[in-house]
Amino acid sequence: MKKTVFAFFAVLIVALAGLSDAIASSAPDKIVAIVGREIILKSQINEQELMYHLQYRESKNDPGLRQKILKNMIDQKILLTKARIDSISVNEQGIDEMANAKYNALRSQFPSVSAMEERFSLPVNRLKQDIRDDIRNQQMVDALRRKHFHDVTVSYDEVMAFYGKERNNLPKVPEMVSVSQLIRYPEIADSEKQRAMSKIQAISQQLQNGADFATLARETSDDPGSRELGGDLGFVHKGELVPSFEEAAYALKPGQISGVVESRFGYHLIQLIDKEDQSIHVRHILAAFDRNKTDLPKTVRMLEAIRADILAGKASFAEMAEKYSEDPASKGTGGQVISSATGEPFLVFDSLRPDLQKIVGGLKHAGDISQPVKIEPERGPFFYALFRLDERLPAHQLSPERDFTRLEEMAANQKRQEQFEAWIEKLKKEVVVRVMSDV
Repeated sequence: MKKTVFAFFAVLIVALAGLSDAIASSAPDKIVAIVGREIILKSQINEQELMYHLQYRESKNDPGLRQKILKNMIDQKILLTKARIDSISVNEQGIDEMANAKYNALRSQFPSVSAMEERFSLPVNRLKQDIRDDIRNQQMVDALRRKHFHDVTVSYDEVMAFYGKERNNLPKVPEMVSVSQLIRYPEIADSEKQRAMSKIQAISQQLQNGADFATLARETSDDPGSRELGGDLGFVHKGELVPSFEEAAYALKPGQISGVVESRFGYHLIQLIDKEDQSIHVRHILAAFDRNKTDLPKTVRMLEAIRADILAGKASFAEMAEKYSEDPASKGTGGQVISSATGEPFLVFDSLRPDLQKIVGGLKHAGDISQPVKIEPERGPFFYALFRLDERLPAHQLSPERDFTRLEEMAANQKRQEQFEAWIEKLKKEVVVRVMSDV
């Protein structure tokens, strides 16, 4: 188990590795180690230690932290050399997205860009590049590890041996719930729909009379995000658009303009610019619904009728979710909520928002369905929903009888880590590593 924890520590250190170059040290610097033709400086050790303390305060009580940092920096340089030799490739676009997210998280900790530049003694562009390099290095190490150790398996006896050795150190499994949901945004009042329809039909007539789509989008569209761009949404991957919009857009040919398309945002006119296998380049004009003009009782009545039909056996919850839910993420799974962290249909109960804990906690038996409830997310408009409890797993200690698959994966991870560390030691014999001084 200690090796499993150390594996996590190693990953963290690799992720932070490059940032140390970005931070100035007031003390005279010196070389701590040489790995092949590359050096590791004392300032790098100092600043990685600082970064780790900032994230994990309890690490200040670890007397061996600096030695662990040095070891992992040495391992990282060796692994990156091997990754380049093996021509390991990574997803550069994905790296850009992660780098932007990491930079934004870092930026949020400072009152201004200049304050951040002063703290790191670097211009912001250099800091962004260092962050990207760190993430790219981590991705390369991960890809290298998968290449060499993805097929590691464990036998039943190995799993049981792992359990026997680690059973007193294994974490307790928290209470888990599997939940399905059916979401509806407030129904727009009929009078408001008529107003928006009149607007979009007038725009459609102008297009039929020869008006330019992009010009009309700038003049009339209610979408602030694309209006100044002539309605251009750029290339959008399949599954990222609301279903009605996406279905209509994929049915078009380049240059063609759709008829009126309704979504929960309003009425659209869509022009297809280009199409690829899994993405489309489109522009649109939106006549938006005024969300202040809704028929809330109508929305609640609709959900009550859906709930009654499910309980009467006229349809299953999954069928109703696929037909009526306005949540694209769970609509395709019959309403079942999938954890983004694990890809599994179980959520840690204590990780739910307090209002959802109250709702789901009130469902006592598998199959119970809540009354329609109003949900106000931290971002985005409010909606109404039905929730169904699919299954509840009480908190318990890991055991082979209930959690063999999870124990199997933990045993396999430990075995991978042991083989990975042995492989690194073998690689060290191929590279000259000299530790010049204590850290």
